[in-house]
Amino acid sequence: MSAEFKKLSIVIPCYNEEKTVHLILKKVVDVTLINNISKEIILVNDCSKDGTASAIENFFSRKSGADYKLFHHNKNKGKGAAIHTGIKHATGDYVVIQDADLEYNPAEWNLLMQPVLDGYADVVYGSRFMGGNAHRILFFWHSIGNKILTFFSNMFTNLNLTDMET
Repeated sequence: MSAEFKKLSIVIPCYNEEKTVHLILKKVVDVTLINNISKEIILVNDCSKDGTASAIENFFSRKSGADYKLFHHNKNKGKGAAIHTGIKHATGDYVVIQDADLEYNPAEWNLLMQPVLDGYADVVYGSRFMGGNAHRILFFWHSIGNKILTFFSNMFTNLNLTDMET
């Protein structure tokens, strides 16, 4: 077991999530990590046009003790740039990217961390297409497109991913 894994940085890119960001934040704050691993929540507001930043601040004003940082882009740079900003400010031993739209369930982080804690992996990638737990249903053509892109990604990288978008 890795004795040095003490903190998980959770990077959440946000764009126009005012009405729903509280839902993911509640799940993130409420999840209990195994082995007493602490959480560092890093939110990056990618120049939202709505009240996303205020919604985040309002949520955390009612959650004392939650370790969070909120960063802002002064122009919309896209999800990738928001992720890079979050990772740049992460201080945890490992990082998880959590979309604000609830596509991935924070309750599954412990499953993802287990191979690292057991010393079997240095990195773990999630997949929307594997595992025995219920997951969000994807549109048919989106699934087919993803399978084709994942095939080519695996071919050129010599990897064996099931969901290249992770």
